[in-house]
Amino acid sequence: MQDSPVGTIETALRHTSRLLESDPELAAQQAAEVLRVAPNHPLALAYLGAARRAGGDLAGALEILGSLAAAHRHWAPAHYELALTLAAAGRRDEAIAALRRAVAIQPDLADAWRALGDQLTYAGDPAAADAAYAQHIRASTKDPRLLAPAAALCANDIPRAEALLRAHLKKAPTDVAAIRMFAEVAARLQRYQDAETLLARCLELSPSFTPARHQYALVLHRQNKPVAALKEIDTLLAAEPRNPGYLNLKAAVLGRIGEVEHSIEIYAELLAAHPNLPKIWMSYGHALKTQGREQDCIAAYQKSIELAPGLGEAYWSLANLKTFRFAAAEIAAMRAQLGRKDLTDEDRFHLDFALGKALEDAKDYAGSYEHYAAGNRLRRAGIHYSADEMSAHVARCKALFTPEFFAARRGFGDPAPDPIFVVGLPRSGSTLIEQILASHSQVEGTMELPDIPALAKRFYGKDNGAGRGGYPEALAQLDAAECRELGERYLESTRIQRKAGAPYFIDKMPNNFAHLGLIALALPNARIVDARRHPMGCGFSGFKQHFARGQHFTYSLEDLGRYYRDYVELMAHFDAVLPGRVHRVFYEAMIEDTEGEVRRLLEYCGLPFEPGCLSFYETERSVRTASAQQVRQPIYRGGIEQWRHYEPWLEPLKAALGAVLDAYPAVPNF
Repeated sequence: MQDSPVGTIETALRHTSRLLESDPELAAQQAAEVLRVAPNHPLALAYLGAARRAGGDLAGALEILGSLAAAHRHWAPAHYELALTLAAAGRRDEAIAALRRAVAIQPDLADAWRALGDQLTYAGDPAAADAAYAQHIRASTKDPRLLAPAAALCANDIPRAEALLRAHLKKAPTDVAAIRMFAEVAARLQRYQDAETLLARCLELSPSFTPARHQYALVLHRQNKPVAALKEIDTLLAAEPRNPGYLNLKAAVLGRIGEVEHSIEIYAELLAAHPNLPKIWMSYGHALKTQGREQDCIAAYQKSIELAPGLGEAYWSLANLKTFRFAAAEIAAMRAQLGRKDLTDEDRFHLDFALGKALEDAKDYAGSYEHYAAGNRLRRAGIHYSADEMSAHVARCKALFTPEFFAARRGFGDPAPDPIFVVGLPRSGSTLIEQILASHSQVEGTMELPDIPALAKRFYGKDNGAGRGGYPEALAQLDAAECRELGERYLESTRIQRKAGAPYFIDKMPNNFAHLGLIALALPNARIVDARRHPMGCGFSGFKQHFARGQHFTYSLEDLGRYYRDYVELMAHFDAVLPGRVHRVFYEAMIEDTEGEVRRLLEYCGLPFEPGCLSFYETERSVRTASAQQVRQPIYRGGIEQWRHYEPWLEPLKAALGAVLDAYPAVPNF
């Protein structure tokens, strides 16, 4: 029996839909055949427009889909397909408007919510994008049992969403929509390992679940798993090679592993195609900064501000160059933005930090401190940090890591001498030390590597047999083979950062001082350099700085003082139990006797003296810290006493430092 005409059209349209993903040209031919039989058939026109778009004929697609959307004003798919084509043509505002029409007509059109989230992300409106993505999760959920957890996620009620999803997955463990939602819960709680496991299962069940793969790549990136993240991103790009979200993530991952030139190329190509993305311009500026391309970097940040005048992080990025000076008009613009009622907290504290720097350069120290203090108060209110927890960690390290502990474990760990750890506090001169060492022919500079904290995290919460959670105590249970495996794991995970083939490399994560016991067990021949600066200069410099991530102790003068005091106490303990293991460089001494300090540093590292270490500012390399521009100049002496301009407001810091301040550079008895 032959199909009826209607049956023939429906069959042809189903075939056209399947062809769209694999063969747009054939899909266009099929849609055209349907239109010959049924002129102006809406679905056939939608498929023809989509096929033209997929084939690169944006003008033809816009002509078809624009007419279709005008003729069928209340048909959501027409507006959705038109929006995708407008976005591909770079007409983002029109695309957003079309997507908003589509979801207003059909609120359960999941793909339209996701596309709207993408476009809002590119437009630099993260809050609206988050709301759209949340609606996408809700709309993609056909099972009524998932409506409640989706609503909880939309409302950011994480405990309720977690409980509901956990209960649902016990009954339906292969529900991929629920698994992805559960991964989102884990990611929001920063339980990235759990999120990774869930998303891997999601993709095992549904390999074509593209949003889950994108989320998976992002979670891998956040866990410092660049090789795995790049594999997933490349899979995504194979299907959508021009997707701005995927390209942006790839550039970020490449920048993290030191592939800065490639990262810059991606950003440049992305911005050539999509020039109105303020946050991508800002990321481009960050990449240019690491390469020392200061003027290009400044231009990128200023372009970001031009596109998004309220983007506080772009202003802070200019201030964070340290060498940039704001013009009066820029200061006025920042003040005007701070006067807005609709400014987000994140934009507000970034603007406060930037204005603090601008007014400091103008020698308005009272006004400067007012903005630094305001930025710190707002930032501190949004984070969890306990000075008591840090003090307790120091006490536990002192109790565990005794001379007898290390004597019993002599010969443990991987004997490779490759790493040179530079530890201490941020803003202590550690980048200067790194640049000096990286100017030596046998040493490669990398960045503040997260690998030691990641190793330590493996032991968090483990019971040491005494009823108490496990770090650092769980390290006492490791045998020689396990300690060696820790060292090998560190060397393997950091290998991707080593590009030059030099025998030694630098890990400049300052917080690694809290993990010296772990380093001593896992890498007994690694060098450890302690960068130390006057507690008032170092403390206030940290207070002026907004850090992209971590360093939560810096947003309160009291927390800063206690942290510095705990750091000095722990380092004094390791000086006593592992004498000679740590080499200390005082910032003030490096300023006053650079050559003498450099020679002593190289001698400790077992390196012959090279004159290039004294002209470190001429060394061409990527520098991925706040001091990137400063270390490209000869040593500057003027900053040592800069904190004294703010001395009237720094009593809380002095009080928290106590005897450590009085004794500096010596160490009090603890």
